[in-house]
Amino acid sequence: MDHRLRIPPNELRKYSERYDYGADPKLSHLEDAAKKQSYLTRAQLHELALWKSRRRADLVLANDETFVREVTSFAFSAEHEYSRIAPLTLLKGVQFPTASVVLHFCVDRSYPILDFRAIWSLGMDQPPFYTPEYWCAYTALCRSISAQYALTVRELDMALWQYSREHQGGA
Repeated sequence: MDHRLRIPPNELRKYSERYDYGADPKLSHLEDAAKKQSYLTRAQLHELALWKSRRRADLVLANDETFVREVTSFAFSAEHEYSRIAPLTLLKGVQFPTASVVLHFCVDRSYPILDFRAIWSLGMDQPPFYTPEYWCAYTALCRSISAQYALTVRELDMALWQYSREHQGGA
């Protein structure tokens, strides 16, 4: 995946430490619940969606409770990356960015959180729409950059988001 990191690599940690969107520990109870239950309830999914995007979060409430549990249970137990991300997008109010939040907080912290700000900070063009292929390539890229600069994927996410917030005009 072609990219041109806009942040000087030696400043990644600095931007990560300045991140101020909202503390992740507020979601740790959802991570614990998802691991214990092996699924999310509609209310739990709504809480994750609210953290990602208040504009779309209430759409999640239109999902049938059983459907939410079945889809999240399948996604949490799937082995193939497409089988993890794609089913989550069947849920009302869940597109790839929110699905990435679900995977990050409920399955494995090595999943990045997909966000237009992070894409910009990576020096990439925003795609017209997301696909499972794009998601897999994006995940691999974020994991690779994180490993290269001795950061967790979440630290990289926070640095990319904060850099965009401070430098991307009009966003």
